[in-house]
Amino acid sequence: MSSLRFVDERLGAAPAARKALRYVFPDHWSFMLGEIALYCFLFLVATGTYLALFFEPSLERLTYTGSYLPLRGTEVSAAYDSVMGISFELPAGLLIRQAHHWAADVFVVAIVLHLLRVFFTGAFRKPRELNYMIGVTMLGLALVEGYAGYSLVDDLLSGMGLAIGYSTAMSIPLFGGDLAYVVWGGEFPGADSIQSRLYIGHVFLLPAAIATLIALHLALIVRQRHTQFPGPGRAEDRDVGTPLWPGYALRSLSLFAAVAAVLFLLGGLVQINPIWQWGPYEIWRGENGAQPDWYLGWLIGALRLMPGWEPVAGDATLAGNPFFGGVLFPVTIFAALYLWPWLEQRLVTRDPRRHELLDRPRDNPFRTAVGVGGFVWVVGVFTFGAADRVLVSLGFSYATQLWIARVGVFLAPVVAFFAAYSACRALQGRRSVAAPHRGGPA
Repeated sequence: MSSLRFVDERLGAAPAARKALRYVFPDHWSFMLGEIALYCFLFLVATGTYLALFFEPSLERLTYTGSYLPLRGTEVSAAYDSVMGISFELPAGLLIRQAHHWAADVFVVAIVLHLLRVFFTGAFRKPRELNYMIGVTMLGLALVEGYAGYSLVDDLLSGMGLAIGYSTAMSIPLFGGDLAYVVWGGEFPGADSIQSRLYIGHVFLLPAAIATLIALHLALIVRQRHTQFPGPGRAEDRDVGTPLWPGYALRSLSLFAAVAAVLFLLGGLVQINPIWQWGPYEIWRGENGAQPDWYLGWLIGALRLMPGWEPVAGDATLAGNPFFGGVLFPVTIFAALYLWPWLEQRLVTRDPRRHELLDRPRDNPFRTAVGVGGFVWVVGVFTFGAADRVLVSLGFSYATQLWIARVGVFLAPVVAFFAAYSACRALQGRRSVAAPHRGGPA
């Protein structure tokens, strides 16, 4: 107490501290999804800092002389050699590297689930539109950050991913060629500077941008207060939950410990991205069956689903496959996410009021149906990009599953839309029938 009194007498911080410690957090489990994303990011920063001490961001060619015998004598890049050294020679290096990789995957999972919770409960409504857009931006940056991270290694998987990224950038009309040339430092595979650029982006620029957005996100949450589900004692102007200290702080610290423990368990027990199996990247090699991390599977699926259509306008030819699948598809998804709060407010609900209480998905059937349809669309594209090799091994020809998927990715979202809308209306009807009996005789 004397130390607190010392600080308060000099800074006058007691009123602000008391207010902060009394801040109420909702008790619903779904609010933990955002915290899991935050703790994964902190875990990524800590493990990434450790890995950066031993990584060499260079494409300089050298002969591998490490402890992995099958690759001894193979010409590799300095980047690949350093990651092999981290994996097999650095104490706990493979554990840290795999835990870092798993944390990146879980980080994106938590952001996506958190975004779905925000969308389906209407937590993006006034006055939280800006904070919602910050969250969508963080998702986009997380995808780019993950792509840059596994592209650093210069194994066969990362090299093929960079080749796809280069072709996609080149397909952008008007300025795509210049953009690809600037980012890659020349024609593919680019100059040695591509590795240092990826390194700077992955280790410094993108984490700094994500950390800034997280800080803004949390500041806005505190400023505007958490939303909460309707329930006993809860109202637009009254929060019910657990105060920050001591209850919520101890719960949150326990969650952080659990997240770190699970990530270390995954890193130690479940193999991920075994670059010694893929081998070093060579331009002429593309025979491995490795798939990118799950969060890029939807883009791979879109590229594979697009036919070889190349529209021609005068002397200009549009590279249809990489543009429509790799550029237009993700831009459409993110544009819809950014615009939805205003589209719903102006065209659907026509409700400009401030909202502190959340909806249940059944409370807004149209929003829920749109969200389910969009989610099924993306998952359908992702499923084709992730399961094609498995289906071929089961006897389904690639051409057959390709055409089934092309029809399914447009038909399934429509079916899902009407199914979700009907289910919400049915649940609303059931509630309206049961409601009079909860308070007594009808």
